Amino acid sequence: MNPDFFRPATLAAAALAALLAGCSSMAPSYERPAAPVAATYPASIAGNTQAGTPAADIEWQRFFSDARTKRLIELALQNNRDLRVAVLNMDRTRALYQVQRADRLPSVNGVASLTRQPNTQGDQTSLYQVGLSVTSYELDLFGRVRSLSDAALATYLATEEGRAATQITLVGSVARAALAVQADEELLKLTQQTLATREESLKLSQLRFDNGVASELDLQQARSLVASARATLAQLQRQRELDENALVLLVGQPLPADLPPVLPLAETVMMADLPAGLPSDLLNRRPDVRQAEQTLLSANANIGAARAAFYPRITLTGSAGTASNELSGLFKSGSGAWTFIPQISLPIFDAGRNRANLDATTVSRDIAVAQYEKAVQTAFREVADALAGRATLGEQVRQQQAQTEAESARFRLSDLRYRNGVASYLDLLDAQRSLFTVQQATVQTRLAELQNQVSLYQALGGGWTGPTVARQDGAPR
Repeated sequence: MNPDFFRPATLAAAALAALLAGCSSMAPSYERPAAPVAATYPASIAGNTQAGTPAADIEWQRFFSDARTKRLIELALQNNRDLRVAVLNMDRTRALYQVQRADRLPSVNGVASLTRQPNTQGDQTSLYQVGLSVTSYELDLFGRVRSLSDAALATYLATEEGRAATQITLVGSVARAALAVQADEELLKLTQQTLATREESLKLSQLRFDNGVASELDLQQARSLVASARATLAQLQRQRELDENALVLLVGQPLPADLPPVLPLAETVMMADLPAGLPSDLLNRRPDVRQAEQTLLSANANIGAARAAFYPRITLTGSAGTASNELSGLFKSGSGAWTFIPQISLPIFDAGRNRANLDATTVSRDIAVAQYEKAVQTAFREVADALAGRATLGEQVRQQQAQTEAESARFRLSDLRYRNGVASYLDLLDAQRSLFTVQQATVQTRLAELQNQVSLYQALGGGWTGPTVARQDGAPR
């Protein structure tokens, strides 16, 4: 054998070659689990599935046309604390990944030391050393360090997807909360108008009662209607405050005084004709599904680290520099010194620790599979729910509007007949109640239709557009 092989430089080169030749991960080959959902959405609700720009490619600034909603979303993206925490989590896991990745390369430190010890003559011997050192660098022949690094990378990518999912949820939540406030405003105006009408009817009933034309029963019914309208008004005022408080929390600051005015729901327009696509599209368009997959990839990589723990670990410790018994002689010719200490450790008996750790990581992977499948199922259900709403809410609004027009005409006729003594007050009372109920239902259904459009946009992955980043498995996300 060539004696030069035992020189430090030769040994270091051999170690590096072994390192580069090794590092093969022992993690199981990753295969994306089959989506546990139907291949298509139900035909009765699917409607437009392919034509048009996917929701995930439509910026929220294009989807929403209301200036007030756009301003509120902008403020929320700047101030919402949940989004801020998601961004900070992403920054933290990025730093942790960089820490884990650093273990794949040796750490070189500058060292200086002074060692003093007694000799056989009773004097002290001094040894000064200065140089560079590498301490316990692991040759990753079985991919343990690489698997841990891959797991950390997947965890980081999962938090990045979590940040995107948080933004999508925030955009949808702010839009729905803003719509709720718009509906509150309409219901308050409607109730105030109804209260004014009922107060006018009460005055007429009081006058008729005072003149002996109407009975006390008619008078008390009129008073009951007024009290009912006032109670509804108080309830709606409270609901208006609660909805605005919820909006303030989402925005992350008090609402500014210069917000654009609140529009009627009938004037609020969004991009309603979004293509639903296929359920398989959700795997790449929904950040929460991508987040679940990255978590699965992390769990899969941890299995590789757990498997590698059964095999030998080779660590290298070495230093190179100068050494001298005199401080002044550290950098003189012939003062060079080096050490090279390779170490190999092989698990022999660990009381089942490595086996238990492998079992735990395998179960964690199985849990991550189930969580990924649940994320896919949840995404499918949310899209299907929103599609069902799109297929029916529009028609419901149209029919309720027609009913409102009919009830308005009925109320006018009943009021005219009552004033002329042709109809009883009971007919007028019934017409008033029916009209108010239908008007309220129309506003609520119109609100549900608009909020459903937001929910469909959110469920299809709309509300976040960012740069394309390669996933750990190599596929674009």
